[in-house]
Amino acid sequence: QLQLTESGGGLVQAGGSLRLSCAASARTFSWYAMGWFRQAPGKEREFVAAISWNGRNTNYADSVKGRFTISRDNAKNTVYLQMNSLKPEDTAVYYCASDDLRYGSGTRYREYEYRYWGQGTQVTVSS
Repeated sequence: QLQLTESGGGLVQAGGSLRLSCAASARTFSWYAMGWFRQAPGKEREFVAAISWNGRNTNYADSVKGRFTISRDNAKNTVYLQMNSLKPEDTAVYYCASDDLRYGSGTRYREYEYRYWGQGTQVTVSS
């Protein structure tokens, strides 16, 4: 079983930046594609970004393209989400998750395709 722990959330002004981290408990982390999702108050959880198991392929939701960057360091069992040019509508709880299949290409974006989830970290962007 893979345990995931997010960190790096907080309060930031619009236009600012934050870097989220997600640390995994096991070295098997490197076998799996990883994703970031978010859930705003009163809304369903939505896909943000994903990265392949080897870091060579990334995918983003249209709403964050050009502003967010997902990356990973398999030696540190950690995946990151660099968020720039933040907007109030980016306010949400952000979750990292591991793909259900080994050696995924990072193209999957549906919640049910991800097996293990972190507890989430709050990001609040003030206007």
